[in-house]
Amino acid sequence: MNKKILITDGISSEAKKKLEEHFIVEEKKGLTPEKLKEEIKGMSAIIIRSATKLTADIINASDKLEIIGRAGIGVDNVDVPAATKKGIIVVNAPTSNAVTVAEHTIALMLSLARKIPEANFSLKSGRWEKSKFKGIELEGKTLGIVGFGQIGGLVAKKAIGLGMKVIAYDPFVSEDRFNQMEIKKADKLEDIYKEADFISIHLPKNKDTLRMFNKAEFYKMKRGTIILNVARGGIVVEKDLAEAIKDGQIGGAALDVYEEEPCIDSPVFKLEEVICTPHLGASTTEAQDRAGTTIADQVIDVLNGRAAAFPVNAPVVRPELMNILSPFFELCENLGSLFINLFEGNLNNLKVGYYGKVSEYDVRVLTSNILVKILEKYSAESVNLVNVDLLTREMGLKVKVVKSSESKDFINLITLEGKGKDSELSISGTTTGKKDTPRFIAIDKFEIDMVPSKYMAFIRYKDIPGQIGRIGTAFGRLKVNIASMHVGRKKMSGDAVMGLNLDNEVTSEMLEEFKKLSGFKNIKIVTLY
Repeated sequence: MNKKILITDGISSEAKKKLEEHFIVEEKKGLTPEKLKEEIKGMSAIIIRSATKLTADIINASDKLEIIGRAGIGVDNVDVPAATKKGIIVVNAPTSNAVTVAEHTIALMLSLARKIPEANFSLKSGRWEKSKFKGIELEGKTLGIVGFGQIGGLVAKKAIGLGMKVIAYDPFVSEDRFNQMEIKKADKLEDIYKEADFISIHLPKNKDTLRMFNKAEFYKMKRGTIILNVARGGIVVEKDLAEAIKDGQIGGAALDVYEEEPCIDSPVFKLEEVICTPHLGASTTEAQDRAGTTIADQVIDVLNGRAAAFPVNAPVVRPELMNILSPFFELCENLGSLFINLFEGNLNNLKVGYYGKVSEYDVRVLTSNILVKILEKYSAESVNLVNVDLLTREMGLKVKVVKSSESKDFINLITLEGKGKDSELSISGTTTGKKDTPRFIAIDKFEIDMVPSKYMAFIRYKDIPGQIGRIGTAFGRLKVNIASMHVGRKKMSGDAVMGLNLDNEVTSEMLEEFKKLSGFKNIKIVTLY
């Protein structure tokens, strides 16, 4: 396979070796943005850590890029919306450094409590100042954790091992998790502020958390509270923190991340009560090896057409759910293709219905599969599962999903109903048999039982004697063989729909000739890809 991968920040030799077994790998460090724009051309994947910044300009300069791998947790240095719009999947390694970050948090807390950095510096400077560095014990103190995900949970576990009391706040975490870990749940941040002697931050950086811990929040806390941030820079306002420490409201702080990085100057650097490290949270041999291997595995999977384990901007489907939903993927793609080939004019509204057993599951990935096929006709962009939701919103297509456990004639039924300014269309389908074979079962409420094929034709006509013969004769003259024929009608001698499975392609010239030979004008040729 001739796909090429660019590594700009370095990964473990084991991870690199894995990639080299499948692809051409180029490792180039220290690239300027302009140079990276050139180097990214022709690459199917790029792997970065925190040093490389992938801006929209750089991403848009790529011509073959399928996946961006961030060997770490945060993706602040990747313009994810730009990647999404271009259909490039972004993946990270969220579990790779959880232990390392949790241990670093505890290390900083102990260092603050026992004034280890100052004592180390003093002694190595030739001074024995034992009485100057009186610390405090952690046992019996209360640690408040803001953000109770994987890392927050590990910090809590280790703090309990040190004899600390723990209270945590996270509105997105279930009661069960708090109960299982026997951690006191705070209903609001103010509950943390009232009780905590130390507050450890474990939040993602986003519009809701940016500058979250500022002057107003510091002065709601117990006087003398100590702040720990080994999460993301910008969540803590460093200037406000420095002023609160000088004022005695905050007792001290330990920071591993900063508002601007690399950071060599900050208001907190001048304070003895603050310990600072240069974003070392994930900097252990074990964590970096895990991150590189996790990214390498995902790059190999994605470039070989498989799903990524930790996508940042694509639908995530649990393995057990994938086993249930995957039989419907082909049906959904076929329905989307058929719908957009039959629909006349511009589509404004689409209703997707899931009935029967399938309605019990999270069907977002099925809806995305349908939309990919529909948007391929309208969008100038390359459409895939990564960018389909964004492109749908940008196009102004209104999508509504309805679900019901009731399905009259089928165990599972999926329907599409679309409306535009001047037209409407509805189609439905199901799967049958041990192989979950897709079947079209209705077009505009005309019942039709038809297995999709690559080449198909759909004709609307009046159900009167001789019509089927005329259709067969016309296609015969064009050397087009009809593999099977399916007719749906609501009443005798009324309107009817015919679906034909064809053995070969019908070109636009052949279609015009068919209309002349048969007299049928309302015909649509559909090719499934």
